[in-house]
Amino acid sequence: MTLAEVAKEAGVSLPTVSKVLNGRSDVSRATRTRIERLLEAHGYRRRNPGAPHSPLVELVFHELDSVWAMEIVRGVESVAQENRATVVLTRSGTRHAPAPDWIEGVLRRRPLGVVLVFSSLPQDVKRRLRSQAVPFVVIDPAGDPDPGVPSVGCANWAGGLAATRHLTGQGHTRVAIITGPEDMLCSLARLDGYRSAMAMAGLAIDPRLVRFGDFQVQGGFEHAMDLLAGPDRPTAVFAGSDLQALGVLEAARLRNLRVPRDLSVVGYDDVPLAQWSSPPLTTVHQPLRRMAEEATRMLLGPADPGLAARRIELATHLVVRQSTAPPGEGPGRQTTAEDTAAGAFGAERGRDGGEGL
Repeated sequence: MTLAEVAKEAGVSLPTVSKVLNGRSDVSRATRTRIERLLEAHGYRRRNPGAPHSPLVELVFHELDSVWAMEIVRGVESVAQENRATVVLTRSGTRHAPAPDWIEGVLRRRPLGVVLVFSSLPQDVKRRLRSQAVPFVVIDPAGDPDPGVPSVGCANWAGGLAATRHLTGQGHTRVAIITGPEDMLCSLARLDGYRSAMAMAGLAIDPRLVRFGDFQVQGGFEHAMDLLAGPDRPTAVFAGSDLQALGVLEAARLRNLRVPRDLSVVGYDDVPLAQWSSPPLTTVHQPLRRMAEEATRMLLGPADPGLAARRIELATHLVVRQSTAPPGEGPGRQTTAEDTAAGAFGAERGRDGGEGL
């Protein structure tokens, strides 16, 4: 199909179709969407790909202020360097999608490809990226990725199962969970793993022990302070991230509870900070750096139009350290204000109570 035929069917001029193909912003959204749908429906492929791609890999986060994000950056950067490309970091939008104005900038930059973290993509954004031959990959999608979107994730359900089975296997019967936001697929998968492990152990779940956090230190701290306040408190907490687990350790200190004798704590992610908490944190290893590496290789590797978009899911495993023990057992060292965990927590919260990382 020629561009003239596309223009005739869309009821627009040929220059308007050309503007859409070249990523120009001076076309209304409704017109752009109509033209892009026609181009996609008729399988139109540009004879001239236009300006060459810049040797850039664009990495898009909705937030950059955590050690979690730094592991992703290192993974993308290592593979980009192998391909003589530079990484550009962009902070945009929410955990679900980049801001509406992001697409204009990326089409001007024309990177080799885009890696998006905790994001899904609106249909019109996907069409515009594909029309400009800009590939994209999503890491650990916030929701169930579309079949046509390549993505890399990890076995969140298995990770939640392993963390909780470790605690129930030690004899804990009141196990709390502080997972992530309720509208994120990884949070729900870890929660499902927790529920499955509790059912396997024949343990009823107290709804008061199930909390939705925000994956940050402050959220873990606030939920743990509430969970540990009453006489019927849990003897173990599975935190959906290592940062939340640091908040739980600080709450335990303030409640005069010894970890792990009075309270066992399991995190998730296994960021480098986890082994330096006090006590060292038992956690689920999520291969963050490898996830980023695989996503970047998928992005920069040779495209095969005959293959459907790939979904890679990497395995997780439990790393047992010193923050867990059977109820009433273990060294029972109470964390103090001078301990590493408290220091890390203070760095995260800051003197004004905000998040520092």
